[in-house]
Amino acid sequence: MHFVNPGFFDEIVPPWVPGSARAATYVSGVAEILVGLGVIVGRTRRVALWSAAALFVAVYPANLYMAWEWRDRELADQLVAYGRLPLQIPMIWWAVTLARRSAPREQAVCN
Repeated sequence: MHFVNPGFFDEIVPPWVPGSARAATYVSGVAEILVGLGVIVGRTRRVALWSAAALFVAVYPANLYMAWEWRDRELADQLVAYGRLPLQIPMIWWAVTLARRSAPREQAVCN
């Protein structure tokens, strides 16, 4: 959705984030795609899961900013904005837990 409807994401980029909001939208979209692909591939899963945890932490300020900016909107919008905040915590926990469980790939020894 970062590339289909970037305006939505541009609006929730906090103003203190360096660069343009559109650049932050695209960078976070690319990061999400790369993390998702990395989780699928067994060889990169552990690093991708740690990256997912970092990404979830990195975008949390945008969720906080969204909740603040949407505080005067209709109740349905507020529920979406506020609902995202507690959901981020289990997503971070999930990524960290799975990353810790993923054994580092052992290097094959060729004889």
